[in-house]
Amino acid sequence: MRIAVCLKQVVTRESPVRLDRAGSWIDEAQAGWELNEPDAYALEAALRLREQHGGEVVAVSAGPARVTQVLREALARGADRAIHVAGDHLAGADSNTTSQALAAALRDDTADLVLTGLQSDDQGAGQVGVMLAEWLGAPHASIVMAIEVSGTTLRVKRELENGWSQWLTLPLPAVLTIQSGINQLRYATLKGIMGAKKKDIRTVPASSGAPSQRIVRLFVPERAKKTEMIGGTPAEAAAELVRALRDRARVIEGR
Repeated sequence: MRIAVCLKQVVTRESPVRLDRAGSWIDEAQAGWELNEPDAYALEAALRLREQHGGEVVAVSAGPARVTQVLREALARGADRAIHVAGDHLAGADSNTTSQALAAALRDDTADLVLTGLQSDDQGAGQVGVMLAEWLGAPHASIVMAIEVSGTTLRVKRELENGWSQWLTLPLPAVLTIQSGINQLRYATLKGIMGAKKKDIRTVPASSGAPSQRIVRLFVPERAKKTEMIGGTPAEAAAELVRALRDRARVIEGR
C-alpha cells in the first residue's frame, strides 16, 4: 500500500506574530516554523498503517523552499521518501490553490490512500483535504478517528457532535482527513535523523492555480485594560458586580 501524507509548515506557537509591510501576511523573516500538529497525527496514522499492511509512506508538502524542513522531519520519523511541490506563491495560499497543487503532484505519483490533518494551525479552514479529494476524484471522509483496511476497502470511524460517531466503508483509493489525538505521536530518533539525510526528496514545480480568495488585511489583536468603578451602597455594588461577572465577563453562572 502506498500512502501519501500531506504536510503543512506553520509558524511556531512561540513565535511573536509580526505583519509584513503590506499588512496582508506575516513577516516570514521574523517567524519560526514547525510541522502543523494535525498533520503530525496524519503522518503517525500512515506509519502505523504501513507497519500493519506493508508498503511505503510518501510525505508531500507544497510551498517555498523552507517547507523541506518538515519533509526532513517526516523522513526522520519514518516516511520512506518525500515530494516537495515547489512554489513561492503557495506561502499563505488559500485552500483551493494548495489543494490543486497537491493534486497535480499526486496524479503523477499515485497513492492508494491520501491522508491530511483535519486543519492547519494557522488558517484553520479545514478544506484542503476535502478539495483534494474532489480534484483527485476520490471518495473522502473527514474527522477520522480510526482506520481499518481490508483488501481494497477501508472502514473508518468519524467523530460527530455530542459524543456520537459514525462508521463508513470506502473503496480505495481514498482521501481521509485525520482528527488530532487519533494516536500517540512518535518522535524522530537519532538513527532516524541520520537516516533521513539519505532519503530522497523529489522536487516538482507547483501548478499555477488561480486563488479563489485573497487575504486583504491582517490585524494583531490589541490588548487593552479598562477600569470601571461601581458605586452605590455595599449591597448595590455587590449586586452590580455579580451582574457584570455573570453577563459581561461570563465567569460565573446562575441568576
